[in-house]
Amino acid sequence: QVQLVESGGGLVQAGGSLRLSCTHSGGTFNTYTSGWFRQAPGKEREFVAAITRNGVNTRYADSVKGRFTISRDGAKNTVYLQMNSLKPEDTAVYYCAARLGTNIYSYTSQYDYWGQGTRVTVSS
Repeated sequence: QVQLVESGGGLVQAGGSLRLSCTHSGGTFNTYTSGWFRQAPGKEREFVAAITRNGVNTRYADSVKGRFTISRDGAKNTVYLQMNSLKPEDTAVYYCAARLGTNIYSYTSQYDYWGQGTRVTVSS
């Protein structure tokens, strides 16, 4: 059974940066596509970024393109989300997700495993 644990959230001022981490345990890390999603209060969970299991291909939501970078480290079984130029509208709980497969996936229904979430608050 795959378990995902996120860390790195916190409070930051607009324009600042944070790096989220998601550590995988169970399963073989390099067989899973990974994604980041977020959920703001009163809103549905939305796609942020995804990366293929080999780290070659990535996809981003238009709202974060050019500001966020997803990456993975096979030696550490960890997926990262580097968030720069943060805006108040980036405030949300951020979730890491994983599924077996070789493609990019950007819908919540396409992922089998989820972390507990880490809260990011961006003040204006």
